[in-house]
Amino acid sequence: MTSTSPDQEPIEARPSRAGRDLPAAILVGLGLVAWIVLSLVFWPPGFILLVVLMACFGSIEIHHALRRIGMRSAIVPIVAGSVAIIAGTYAAAIFQPVTDLPWHEVLLGCLAVTVLLTLIWRMPGGAEGYVKDAAASLFTISYIPLLASFLGLILAMPGGTWKVVTLALCVAGSDTGGYAVGATLGRHPMAPNISPKKTWEGMAGSTLTAVAVGVLCALYLLGQPWWFGALLGLACVVFGTAGDLIESLIKRDVGIKDMSSILPGHGGVLDRADSLLVAAPAAWLLFTLAPL
Repeated sequence: MTSTSPDQEPIEARPSRAGRDLPAAILVGLGLVAWIVLSLVFWPPGFILLVVLMACFGSIEIHHALRRIGMRSAIVPIVAGSVAIIAGTYAAAIFQPVTDLPWHEVLLGCLAVTVLLTLIWRMPGGAEGYVKDAAASLFTISYIPLLASFLGLILAMPGGTWKVVTLALCVAGSDTGGYAVGATLGRHPMAPNISPKKTWEGMAGSTLTAVAVGVLCALYLLGQPWWFGALLGLACVVFGTAGDLIESLIKRDVGIKDMSSILPGHGGVLDRADSLLVAAPAAWLLFTLAPL
């Protein structure tokens, strides 16, 4: 059986991950890695620019996905708000010693203004569907720019470059370890109703790899004790996996395989950034409570 709606093709008819353009995927992946590395090393605001762009495109992807089930977010104020929330919070955290303006006040202010603008933006459409559309807007704001803002907060910390690198490596280690072990040894489904390919064996591979990466980064990049790196790696596994499952639930609910095709060979922005997005607030909390 296929799952269809009037404005969508059968899910089975969509191209699979295995059928993607591998050369394009490699080039896009290398380009993103180069941007991240070069910006973190030479111009950290360039990394924030990438986060802002990905948040804007991710919000647009969610907007189009939710339209398939009759929910229409106020995408214009959401995109504008995404820029303000992420860039504004990062700038406030960087310049807080000079301006004496707490970053959390900027974050809350930008969030409040964005929420109000989305609610007002939808008013001319009338009462019918207002609650559904408002819910779509608030969901998008909380899921994309709010969570993404924690990447900027991590970067603004002392030693923020290495902390962002550690977070990215732990999430990548979790994904890689989970895929490698799950593809070869996976036998027991972990969440068959959400993501049938995820297995407990893959989860074990994710945990071992991410914890090992976290320990090495803690010792050699962050100057933290080994157990802090193990805790950070474990947090990235738990919350990164949750991020992947959350996106899978969204795609299953609306009946799509990928969020978009904006990244050739990879799918959508959220198809690449879902784990990092959800792991970032947990990592920020651990970095804030770090023992050294």
